[in-house]
Amino acid sequence: MSLIAVGACYVDTILTIPHYPGEDEKLRASHITRRRGGNCPNTLEVLQQLVAHSSSPSKISLHLVAVLPSKTSIASQQIVSAFEPGVRLDHCIYREDFSEPASSYIIKSQSSGSRTIVNYNELPEMTIQEFEAIADQIGAQATWYHFEGRIPEVTLACICYLRQQYSSVRISVEVEKPARPGLQELAMEADVVFYSKSWAQGQGYAFAEECLQKQSNLTANATLLCCTWGQDGAVALDTVSGNIIHSPAYTASDFKVVDSIGAGDTFNAGMLYTLLCREDWGLTKKLRFTNRLAGTKVGQEGFSNLDKVLDHFS
Repeated sequence: MSLIAVGACYVDTILTIPHYPGEDEKLRASHITRRRGGNCPNTLEVLQQLVAHSSSPSKISLHLVAVLPSKTSIASQQIVSAFEPGVRLDHCIYREDFSEPASSYIIKSQSSGSRTIVNYNELPEMTIQEFEAIADQIGAQATWYHFEGRIPEVTLACICYLRQQYSSVRISVEVEKPARPGLQELAMEADVVFYSKSWAQGQGYAFAEECLQKQSNLTANATLLCCTWGQDGAVALDTVSGNIIHSPAYTASDFKVVDSIGAGDTFNAGMLYTLLCREDWGLTKKLRFTNRLAGTKVGQEGFSNLDKVLDHFS
């Protein structure tokens, strides 16, 4: 079995500050963190921990497809060394004329808990021709493709190519950015869809259940729809049975929000893990585990040691 995640890989610089600064204000940060980021890389970072820790007999190889700068650049070497051997980067696309990676500069306000993100990326995006060549190289070995809804028109073409050439593969997509056109079309082609609260609200949905119930009429291919709703937890809809399940957000007794960056990516990793490795779990248990994983992530800095949730979950 293998899962291929397709999305952007960023290098994140995170500044923690007491409050969000006003224009032209000088402010001292209390903490700085630099780490590899991006939706799919974050999901794979968590997923590789769960797969390695799991007692499930299912063995899964994990792969990232992302555009990176030159292979000899410091950034690409650091990204590769940070992932392998748990996640393979053999199928990444290297832009040899570029040395700078895609970057995010994230400002975390301690007073409000908000985060402000500024992205920079000069790397040319993946083309459909490049993806087709990669998909053909991987061939029938692929079990699952997970797509960040990044460039919807290209992603849609990638999904259509997989449907035509490798019909047995399962496909999941992340529908996150509310102002990004074309995400609805991606959802309509996927087997599993992960909706964000911000996208759902941008479409006029007042709560997660409403989003999934109405989306189920538009997503004929999907067997599972999921929608996260922050502190109100998450909802999953089995489109085959029509069963809809709500799971509250997980918080320990001494819980406090430490780092919410990547909580949605962690949720996606948890659900993908249960779908690939825990066929013996019902949907209620899958969603409960996934929420506990995402809640644990929010209560700590970064993504390390999240597989410990498996030791305390039953």
